[in-house]
Amino acid sequence: MKPLHIFLVIATFAACGGNAAAQTRNINFELLLAARSGSEASVRALIEQGANPNSRNRLGDTPLNVAARNGHLGLATLLVEQGADVNIANLARVSPLMSAAFGGHTEILALLIGRKADLHPADRVQKTAMIYAAGNGRTECVRALLDAGVEANARYANGGTALMWAAAYGHDDTVRLLLARGAAAGARDDRGKTAAEMAEEGGHTETSRLLRAVEPAS
Repeated sequence: MKPLHIFLVIATFAACGGNAAAQTRNINFELLLAARSGSEASVRALIEQGANPNSRNRLGDTPLNVAARNGHLGLATLLVEQGADVNIANLARVSPLMSAAFGGHTEILALLIGRKADLHPADRVQKTAMIYAAGNGRTECVRALLDAGVEANARYANGGTALMWAAAYGHDDTVRLLLARGAAAGARDDRGKTAAEMAEEGGHTETSRLLRAVEPAS
């Protein structure tokens, strides 16, 4: 084969490969857009066309993380059935489980737990799914995490507990649940503060009263 012909063949293969790669990138981008809109039909069609259910955007979010954050249960279910990895976190190390917990999307949280999502990783600011749930007063998400095996008295960054996070933001229902499940009202963080003291600092009088009533005598 003459050199010119060899060059043309190589150039043709390179062009075909480049176009194929570009098409893959485009279809994955379309998948992420469809996930953001919550369109199950579009997501299903794109996956059938070859889109990768674990594709990621510039922030590292997968379609599943987007669905979990926005509370799209049907879409999250579809993605999991199509092979989405429940444990892929974004660049901030926020996983789909954390996203669901933050938004209080209990059914999605249960779906992910059922698919063996890791319960314990922390993101870049050292928050876990439990901390997001407790700190935002997502009582049913807290219940689901406890039922799945997260310890009520687990220690997180700076010695904090889920009870402390719930108390600091005045989430009384979450505080009651955690106490009922064995959370220690007398536990102290690295600064020596209890959940009741954190509630008082936040101006949550009723929460503090609730906790003071069950604190052990010092």
